[in-house]
Amino acid sequence: MRSKLLTAGLVLAMTAALGGVAAADTRPGGRPKLTDPHPCPEQPGFTCSTLTVPFDHTGRRPGTLTLPVATSDNVSAPKGVLLFLTGGPGQGGVRTITRIATQRLPEVAKDYRFVMLDQRGTGAGALNCPGLQAQMGSSDIATPTRDAVTECARILGDTAPLYSTDQTVADFDQLRQALGVPKMVVDGVSYGSFTAARYAIAHPGNVSKVVLDSVLPHHASASASLYLTGLTAEARVLRAACSAAPACGYDPADDLAWVVRHRGTADGVKIFDLIVTYEFVDPTYRDPAAGDVIGALHAARAGSPEQLDQLLEAYKSGGDDPASFSSGLHAATLCADQRFPWGTSATPVGVRQPLLSLTARALPASATWPYTTEVATQQGFIQGCLPWPAERPGSNPASRLPNVPVLRLNGDRDLSTPLEWAREEAAQAPRGELVIVPGESHSIQNRERGHAGRDAVLSFLR
Repeated sequence: MRSKLLTAGLVLAMTAALGGVAAADTRPGGRPKLTDPHPCPEQPGFTCSTLTVPFDHTGRRPGTLTLPVATSDNVSAPKGVLLFLTGGPGQGGVRTITRIATQRLPEVAKDYRFVMLDQRGTGAGALNCPGLQAQMGSSDIATPTRDAVTECARILGDTAPLYSTDQTVADFDQLRQALGVPKMVVDGVSYGSFTAARYAIAHPGNVSKVVLDSVLPHHASASASLYLTGLTAEARVLRAACSAAPACGYDPADDLAWVVRHRGTADGVKIFDLIVTYEFVDPTYRDPAAGDVIGALHAARAGSPEQLDQLLEAYKSGGDDPASFSSGLHAATLCADQRFPWGTSATPVGVRQPLLSLTARALPASATWPYTTEVATQQGFIQGCLPWPAERPGSNPASRLPNVPVLRLNGDRDLSTPLEWAREEAAQAPRGELVIVPGESHSIQNRERGHAGRDAVLSFLR
């Protein structure tokens, strides 16, 4: 997921139904405020300020958090506010507002006032778990050690559940109130699509349109934590890449399956992580300048693994700056939000492995091919939360999105959030449309090489 006012009574009723949290007002007698406004350093045309939110919107734990916020200076933009949500979970937003609004979506920025924030636990106030940061960096897939996971859990202690999506969604509505707008467009990429959809469900009266780019379904499932869709999508994506002229003349999915089975589970996870990371550099999967991962797999099957080994070393995960991507926040959020073969984060740690093993034994080979069941159970989504302490889980609404226009946007070469997930989410939006961008991978608005996907966003928002 690498590179989201009704009356007070109705809000509380909806929150109770969803199992989430209601936004609390941090200023008795008035709405939240943006404080300390000043020009954003090295980002002309944008103002940086601070939003103070409750540490715990349920009121169980006292205290507040301060979240950095960046807003474009066109306060009277004709079409109002667009809240742009970054992914991860773990990415900050404030430092990227110029790239998104000015460089990538300048036509949209003429009509809308762009707003971005460092979501709780990210950016300037990022959670820092040194072991996880060193081992996983910005990866979902790299396998952390148990010691690194338990170290992070100790660092966060009983505050860990306060970094769930429920709390973040409540922060978003505090931001809307501080901006003084009744409704806003919510546009999220990757995990940002998850939080955008969750915000629209929790606060349907406060959104005018929703953009979900590189879609992560808003209702979590055990199959998602096993990354089954991502594992099996690699056959489709690599075959499509291999059939582009000039065609490879062989089946890259068979090569991948052979290599994984001959190199073992640990390398299988690393290869899975490599290919998902590689898409950010080369959505053709065949560019010699980037390393030609399809060619490397074919050569490895033929007995020459050197190119593949070089790629595994060059693209290995770990060591990212927490201010750019917090692996601690990533773990805290996913372990609270996701649903696993053992259930939720409330399941006692001691019974999780047996339940995981039961699920693994029941999986057919087709559920993970060209990978194996062992790769599915050893990758980071599972191993990052298997030893995580039992805690109160986040909500998991199965509700459909509200009756507002929703654009889902996905590259057909995306392996971080595969196209299959966008199709799955398509059934959840009564006024939704799906735009598939051929030949592109993850994060269309931020990374698309052409302009077709961004043109679709511009048309939708106009």
